[in-house]
Amino acid sequence: MSAPHLRDRYLQDSINTASPARLLIMLYDRLILDLLHGEEALRNDDRVLANEKLTHAQEIVLELRVTLDVNAWEGAPGLASLYGFVLTELIGANIKRDADRVAVCRSLLEPLRDAWRDAASAST
Repeated sequence: MSAPHLRDRYLQDSINTASPARLLIMLYDRLILDLLHGEEALRNDDRVLANEKLTHAQEIVLELRVTLDVNAWEGAPGLASLYGFVLTELIGANIKRDADRVAVCRSLLEPLRDAWRDAASAST
């Protein structure tokens, strides 16, 4: 088996065996990584890479939004609104090639990722 194939298999196995909390953290980690790379690509005028990373980030935000049960807890509607705002900002940032808008989105999402990570580690 080739090294890329083994890596892909390992990643798929990690996803398949992860708890819901771990999956959420994995999504947030990838989202933040996409935002970092997208912002950097915009600043370097690499439109193709920026579009790829920001489009993937938008897909993750959409996934987070559609899987959020807004009736599960009182903060869920606010989180849904935040996801809507971030999605709108990322689309606008991609269209206008505005790295600063991406940076704002990242600054909003990083504390959430950290909070989910802390909550998951506290429950284990």
